[in-house]
Parts: sequence; C-alpha cells; structure tokens
Amino acid sequence: MSQFENFKAFYPYYLAEHADAKCRAMHFIGTTLVLLTLVVSLVSQRYGLLFMLPIFGYGFAWFGHFVFEKNKPATFKHPFYSLMGDFVMYWDMLTGKFSESKA
Repeated sequence: MSQFENFKAFYPYYLAEHADAKCRAMHFIGTTLVLLTLVVSLVSQRYGLLFMLPIFGYGFAWFGHFVFEKNKPATFKHPFYSLMGDFVMYWDMLTGKFSESKA
C-alpha cells in the first residue's frame, strides 16, 4: 500500500525528488519525445513506433536521476503516481507555471 493517500499528497514528494534542473530537463526531453512519437505513430499508423515510448520516457528520466539527481526514480516505488507526476511537471514547465521554489 502506498504511503500517500492521493496524488495531491504525493506530488510535493515527487517534486523534491526532482530538485536538480538537469534532471527535470531530462524528464522534459523524454516526455516531449514520448508525446511526439505517440502522435507520429498514430497519424502515420506506424504502430511499431509505440515500443519507443517507454525507452524515451524512462530512458531520459532515469538517466537524469542516476547522473544528475543521484537518486532512485520514484517510479520504482510509486509507478502510477510517478507517471502522473511526470505529466503534471511537464505541463507546469511547458506553461511556465513551474518555478524553482516548487522543487
């Protein structure tokens, strides 16, 4: 059972695990590639590209954690909340709502 009652309780922990700006940048790059690959795959009907989604998403994020953040990705213990956190953080970064004070 998760130590967090809901995503709202989890998200501050998620942000604390992403304090390094380079790690967050790696997440942003990976999530952008995931979204672009998903769109290209669906529009072109080249569904074989879908196998790249976890490689892009997890590959860039995990690289950021192991190299820059020096911690284990939250997805190891909280996979669903972490996936949600990726997209919330991505949206906040994309729309300029993310600030260094959140991290």
